[in-house]
Amino acid sequence: MYDMLPMKRLFACLALLGALAAGGCSDEEEVLPDQRSRIENYLRSTHAPRLVREDETDDEDRLPCFSVVDNSVYRYVANLYDPERPSRRAVEETSTVAITFRAYVFSYANIVTAGQSVTMPYYTNDPLLRDALLALEGFDPSYWSFEPRRIEMGRGDILKGLRLALLGCREGDEVEAYMTYDAAYGDDDFSVVPRQSPVAIFFTVDSIE
Repeated sequence: MYDMLPMKRLFACLALLGALAAGGCSDEEEVLPDQRSRIENYLRSTHAPRLVREDETDDEDRLPCFSVVDNSVYRYVANLYDPERPSRRAVEETSTVAITFRAYVFSYANIVTAGQSVTMPYYTNDPLLRDALLALEGFDPSYWSFEPRRIEMGRGDILKGLRLALLGCREGDEVEAYMTYDAAYGDDDFSVVPRQSPVAIFFTVDSIE
């Protein structure tokens, strides 16, 4: 008689793989919408100033607003209505950009950038934080540079969310970019950033070539 056991085992393995794949999709389908919703709620209700979506306003309103890129990056340009801004060079696909930045694991709460209770980033090149970082026990300055970070937009090693946030910015812009985990480090643990973590990167555009 034909032995059905190997076939049963094969079907069982296929079913298990299917369940694991479905579980992964389900996890992503649950986490990403939740992160999008919580980031947008934060920007609308807790962020100072409170923001509206860019597509809900116009230039005459001049309301503080955020734009959404690729359904994963939420960008606030603090100097959006600076009358000199349109005349400044913009970041394009082939630009080389120098930025000063602070990168945070985002917890849907206000990030304090100055004062005694400043929120410490997991990585930065901001010279204003150099002394505070040097005071931390175990901090090794040999791995950190406090010079502006040069980014070649055409390279493939730039963080997806940062690249999307930079495109269209102009020289001198002060930007806050909040991104869902798929635009940051994805499903991997990265240094002190836990897997599937939303990330916030605050940066100024120092120069554009």
